[in-house]
Amino acid sequence: MKKIILTLFLTSFYSYVYCWGFFGHRMINEYAVFLLPPEMLVLYKPNIEFIREHAVDPDKRRYAVAAEGPRHFIDIDVYGKYPFDSLPRKYNDAIEKYGSDFVIENGIVPWYVQTMYYRLVDAFKKKEFSKIMKYSADLGHYVSDAHVPLHASSNHNGQKTNQKGIHAFWESRVPELLANKQFDFFIGKADYIRNPGNYIWDRVLESALAADSVLKVEAGMNRKFSNTSKYSFEERNGVFIRQYSSAYTTEYHERLNNMVERRMRMAIFSVASFWYSAWIDAGQPDLHEFANKKFSDDDLKDFESLNQAWIKGKELGREHED
Repeated sequence: MKKIILTLFLTSFYSYVYCWGFFGHRMINEYAVFLLPPEMLVLYKPNIEFIREHAVDPDKRRYAVAAEGPRHFIDIDVYGKYPFDSLPRKYNDAIEKYGSDFVIENGIVPWYVQTMYYRLVDAFKKKEFSKIMKYSADLGHYVSDAHVPLHASSNHNGQKTNQKGIHAFWESRVPELLANKQFDFFIGKADYIRNPGNYIWDRVLESALAADSVLKVEAGMNRKFSNTSKYSFEERNGVFIRQYSSAYTTEYHERLNNMVERRMRMAIFSVASFWYSAWIDAGQPDLHEFANKKFSDDDLKDFESLNQAWIKGKELGREHED
């Protein structure tokens, strides 16, 4: 009985803790590296492990920084209907119209992507190795989050439609089960983004349009599958957890016409293009001198402090909703 209770607790915890899942964010950042030109690969390829592993730092910060949560989403439907013309695309204009509390409460991801972008441009200009790496990893995370449909919906975890858990189902379970087996990540090369603001807003609007299908398709499947066929028990880190079954997950992916794969591919392309554009806008600095550079002791202490705060937050049960 105790094992069943523990299993159910872990299942509910796992169901809505991470955006794209740690697996998805790491994969997106890693694959994005290979879309960069040779002039950037001299820096990013030797540091690909850092770019990959620290793709999840923004999610870890949610346990330690109160202001972190709104940076990952925007409940854009609270501003009306598509294309949400009532919402100014410039942050200061949105604040002036709706007030800072309302805007921040409902998410700021398209604006925060731009903040991180210009921080990366500045780091390139100043040739600050550690900031280039940290901002690249972080920017990749926020750009990726903007490509998730339920990050652009106030019904972000199906809580309004009795579909709790659908967030992690779409962005974690599907890629974890199918990405390495079925997804095609032959994408091409990064492209220059002439207007970072317009670009990220276009991706957010795409996500908002897709959110309805994410919910409706799963609702239709739920009427077809019994609980015994919808869920299965799988081992994760030595513990058996209740998870969406392979059959249910695969059919969901197919009914969505491979939406998860398409959004993941787009996220990879977008992340690489933001990195590339930041380098271009910084004047294409020579990155060869950074190829073998190491992080300072202070940098390493900061990384460890974040990791410890995340571990402590998990132990205390400080969960967040996507």
